[in-house]
Amino acid sequence: MDNLFSSAPGFDQPLAVLKHCHDRIRKQLTTLDKLLEHLPEQGADEQARQAAFAVLRYFSDAAPLHHEDEECDLLPTLEATAQGEDAALLQQLLPRILQQHAEMATLWANLERQLKAISLGVSAVLAESDIAQFKEIYFDHMHTEETQIAPMAKRIFSAAQMATLGSAMQERRGIPTQA
Repeated sequence: MDNLFSSAPGFDQPLAVLKHCHDRIRKQLTTLDKLLEHLPEQGADEQARQAAFAVLRYFSDAAPLHHEDEECDLLPTLEATAQGEDAALLQQLLPRILQQHAEMATLWANLERQLKAISLGVSAVLAESDIAQFKEIYFDHMHTEETQIAPMAKRIFSAAQMATLGSAMQERRGIPTQA
């Protein structure tokens, strides 16, 4: 019988966990698109309320943890480890990555208000332009991390650094480590 968590990688593979988070973000962004199409015809019906609640839960709970994984552990470890061309590339990318986190948080605050109203059934309005901006920043951000940051970490991190990253991510989520 399949384990309920069989599709999610373990924290012994922290870069795979981060990629899995990106996949979940993409799924929630797709839900936002579907919700945008659904609302004008169906209003804030049960399906819309459930979809809004799912997006709210993900971007209010899981996404901030993901950003903390990057800001508190992944990126500082990369900065401490990278040399030469890697260090130069990081110097270029880090300000943009951190700025995108701030922009995502600002955009999320606006979307969160809209989605809360939908989840409560008191509104059927979701701003297409807000979703478009949110998606654009997230897709660019994930692309940079998947094509530049994660490959660099995979190449230059020691096994001990990977283990420390995975442990920090696990602890941040309140998941006990096995002794």
